[in-house]
Amino acid sequence: MAIELKQVSHRVGAEMHIYETDLELEPGGFNVLLGTTLSGKTSLMRLMAGLEVPTSGEVWFDGKNVTGVPVQKREVAMVYQAFINYPNFTVFDNIASPLRVARMPAAEIRQRVGKIAELLKLTPMLDRLPAELSGGQQQRTALARALVKNAPLVLLDEPLANLDYKLREELRDELPKLFRDTGATVVYATSEPLEALLLGGHTATIHEGRVAQYGVTAEIYRTPNTLLSARVFSDPPINTTTVSKQGDSFVMNDIARWPVAEKYRGMTDGSYLLGIRPHHVTLDQARGNSVTINAVVRVAEISGSESMLRVEIGGNPWVSESHGIHSFDSGDPAELRMQVDQCLYFSTDGALVAS
Repeated sequence: MAIELKQVSHRVGAEMHIYETDLELEPGGFNVLLGTTLSGKTSLMRLMAGLEVPTSGEVWFDGKNVTGVPVQKREVAMVYQAFINYPNFTVFDNIASPLRVARMPAAEIRQRVGKIAELLKLTPMLDRLPAELSGGQQQRTALARALVKNAPLVLLDEPLANLDYKLREELRDELPKLFRDTGATVVYATSEPLEALLLGGHTATIHEGRVAQYGVTAEIYRTPNTLLSARVFSDPPINTTTVSKQGDSFVMNDIARWPVAEKYRGMTDGSYLLGIRPHHVTLDQARGNSVTINAVVRVAEISGSESMLRVEIGGNPWVSESHGIHSFDSGDPAELRMQVDQCLYFSTDGALVAS
């Protein structure tokens, strides 16, 4: 199904939830809405589903204007982060409920429910009531009820957030495969950049009710068109500072200097905003195109085999991510290596200059 939002906005009272938005999703594929909590992801989904009517603009499905068409008349399946199940129905009956409403033959209902229950590891629980399930099992039941419909548009609003880590990882891998041959257009909301990368497909970065960028997920990650989009697609936050181009060199205050790569030679001399992700500012030994930066450690965090340092560089707070366990106390000096070929350069108004 082709989904297009044309100049869509949504206001609730005096508060603007979605500013005027044009967005055409990739039909028959995975589309990720990436943004922080309250960025507008759920509002966009509710407009697509027909649960909300836009204040202005139009919603189009397959070339047909469906603005104002109620959710009951749209072929849509939606799953929320907060699971919703019928408390007096067994797991089997919860999953089967939309198929029974559609008057599907009993044998086909059993076959479809059995298949989706096996995928979501619900087979041993089909005779249980929701109150007898864990939170993760209840969310899987809600997810199964949506998936079993084979709807042409599936809206998933952070559906894995309440699941345990192992099952979440498995489903991240399985969900794109599950929909690959169905032809369904899937819209998946998440606040986690890593989840967007793992799901692939296309991504819209969203901030405060505005779509900052839309395109192939990996391409947006590598070349965000604005600093805002780069910030949405970075966790931990992307490091930023002001640099200047001076002839054949970039200069970061009195901290570091490095040669201008060939692809940036056309930039005029002057001030720019530099952005670089924490895993490109490390404690590793110097290699390739890197420069040394002296920092002061404020907080050191160890997570498994990774070390994260929150540091101060020239008065700016930065984050460094390195492989291995590295112990520091607050106030310790740290010698970091910044991979300059991974730097992104933005104009002072935040637009990407070159890539």
